[in-house]
Amino acid sequence: MPRRTMIEAIRDAMAVSMERDDDVVVFGEDVGYFGGVFRCTQGLQARFGKSRCFDAPISELGIVGAAVGMAAYGLKPCIEIQFADYMYPAYDQIVSEAARLRYRSGGQFTAPMVVRMPTGGGIFGGQTHSQSPEALFTHVAGLKTVVPSNPYDAKGLLIAAIEDPDPVIFLEPKRLYNGPFDGHHDRPVTPWARHDLGEVPDGHYTVPLGKAAIRREGSAVTVLAYGTIVHVAEAAAAETGIDAEVIDLRTLLPLDMETIEASVRKTGRCVIAHEATLTSGFGAELAALVQESCFYHLEAPIVRVAGWDTPYPHAQEWAYFPGPTRVGRALRAALEG
Repeated sequence: MPRRTMIEAIRDAMAVSMERDDDVVVFGEDVGYFGGVFRCTQGLQARFGKSRCFDAPISELGIVGAAVGMAAYGLKPCIEIQFADYMYPAYDQIVSEAARLRYRSGGQFTAPMVVRMPTGGGIFGGQTHSQSPEALFTHVAGLKTVVPSNPYDAKGLLIAAIEDPDPVIFLEPKRLYNGPFDGHHDRPVTPWARHDLGEVPDGHYTVPLGKAAIRREGSAVTVLAYGTIVHVAEAAAAETGIDAEVIDLRTLLPLDMETIEASVRKTGRCVIAHEATLTSGFGAELAALVQESCFYHLEAPIVRVAGWDTPYPHAQEWAYFPGPTRVGRALRAALEG
């Protein structure tokens, strides 16, 4: 089976979708001739033409607004916001137009569109190229939110997102583009070519939205994570020797509560880890849901570990990033609670 980086898997997902459906179009800043800042769309314009993959002006509001109109007209735009940090000018179009079009029109119009965004830190991007804004989307009724952690899932989830009849926010952890990252920034990068989940089938397949994956089975504590932190949590469990069950949520909305509940009821303890800031992060929603559904099975308070409530620092990147040491402390706290 071919092995691909996450960049290659995402590109292949778009190519497969464009090949199968002439209504799928790809556009954004520099995505055409240049192939995108991370090269996720490289070669798509040459293969499908300038009417199917094209460059847009430097206007996130305009990119998303045009995509909403295209989607209402019957096309299936898959657009790229160059960094998730740049989406704020487009937030009104995402929230007020894309997310509410089906409801506002009484089902007469829908917005089958995907907004792709590189997210998270770990590349010394500083405060304007490292943010994790997933909670700003999960708060909005009408949006689905996806965060893959590996190439296999990235391709299958993106194809599923493109085929979904409603708007999907597709957040791509940029630190994972070329290989898994366990939080040890001082160690050599492991390429996806040497990882099982770097095996990505050719052709069409989907990973269903709303279905989590258990990446590491365990009985002592449940860890809920997504994106880059899935790999960090696996490393923390291995390094502490704690028998943690690591769940990769894959999609934040819809959320696979069945898998979460089954694991927490088995372990009796829960740690929630994400890279975004702690206050009002998606981990707070997860904590509330676990407390509501598993209260009588919990043996200790739920523990959260996340980014600090500060802008993402450039000079102190690894003090901010919730690496395996901090996740390991959270695992111990959950066992001692």
